[in-house]
Amino acid sequence: MLSDDANKRLTQVGPGTPMGQLLRRYWHPLAASVQLQVEPVLEVRMLGEDLVLYRAEDGYLGLVGSHCAHRLTSLAYGIPEPGGLRCAYHGWKFDCTGQCVDQPAEPADSTFKERVRITAYPVHELGGLLWAYLGPPPAPLLPRYDLLVRDDLEREIGFAEIPCNWLQIMENSMDPVHAEHLHGNHANYMLARQGRAPMRVRRHVRTAFDVFDYGVVKRRLLEGQTEEVDDWRMGHPVLFPAALAVGTDAQAQFQFRVPIDDERTMHWWYLTRHKVPGAPPQGAIPLDEFVYRHPNGRFMVDTAMGQDIMAWITAGPLMDRATEKLATSDEGIILYRRLMEEQLTKLNRGEDPLGVVRDPARNEPCIEIPRERVFEYQGQGFLPVSNPDFPFAVRRRIYPAVA
Repeated sequence: MLSDDANKRLTQVGPGTPMGQLLRRYWHPLAASVQLQVEPVLEVRMLGEDLVLYRAEDGYLGLVGSHCAHRLTSLAYGIPEPGGLRCAYHGWKFDCTGQCVDQPAEPADSTFKERVRITAYPVHELGGLLWAYLGPPPAPLLPRYDLLVRDDLEREIGFAEIPCNWLQIMENSMDPVHAEHLHGNHANYMLARQGRAPMRVRRHVRTAFDVFDYGVVKRRLLEGQTEEVDDWRMGHPVLFPAALAVGTDAQAQFQFRVPIDDERTMHWWYLTRHKVPGAPPQGAIPLDEFVYRHPNGRFMVDTAMGQDIMAWITAGPLMDRATEKLATSDEGIILYRRLMEEQLTKLNRGEDPLGVVRDPARNEPCIEIPRERVFEYQGQGFLPVSNPDFPFAVRRRIYPAVA
């Protein structure tokens, strides 16, 4: 359990909060690139801040505060132009640094615009995602994680807005044992209700967690396995502070969990597979919304992702950790909370926290993330995705638009 103060310290993400300060030392995905093809100006919210993301026709990218400094009109209806975003109300234009660079109704010799500035943050494009850094300068390097830059992969991106605090999602990733029950025994309960054959479920014999340069590698050993199995020998990592790497080289994914505010999280699934030899370069990366409720409002616990999302959300918008009862199998969760406290201490000493990249030599050509060659999930392969009777997720295609 955590005290109320400790729970707030690790969950609140707004400006000036301890965890908000820590999370602002990292780059986070804010949108998929194709979203700005559909609408070149987007209202976005991240880490408790309302912002506007835009791209001009010449490719100029910006991320600025949500309202014009003049009469506080929403910049979500602004005009993206080379060199900045122009407010729809009176035409004030702001560049990607937030500096006002044009005030059409002011005298030609006026210097007033030079004294007007709005909030702005750097934004970069990588791997079909748009990434933002909301922290103090100088910004660290945007990590070139392998799946984002490799040229031998085809990619799909999925997303869902999850109405709960980000830490509930991350703690699920530090809890290997839940897979045995939620994705094994409970999945079989759902399959039985549908008259379908059960999956093989094996008990966790041992779990282990090791801190490395970019986060925590988690390992599991299931009954009947030896320590030579990849899931124990290599494991798969949680990337600090808020991402999961899972799957094999042939079918790998990242899951990025980006706090919208204290009670909402934008979840991104970055799915990859090897290209077919000789296949042409992939065009725009498809974008799907992951659907996790049935039309009647019930969670889709007949999908693996829906099961996880049910567990995240039903703990409440912001879980009361003062009432939880942690057990010995929760060692990963305890380690993760301790690791966050350690990074807060480093931040207070003026040091970079875990996983921040500033050395270009570490970032080029890419950052290789260790992952298994063979991931044996309850005898079914990578998650239940290979079992057509129990799908990984239900998707709704956003881009390209479906007629």
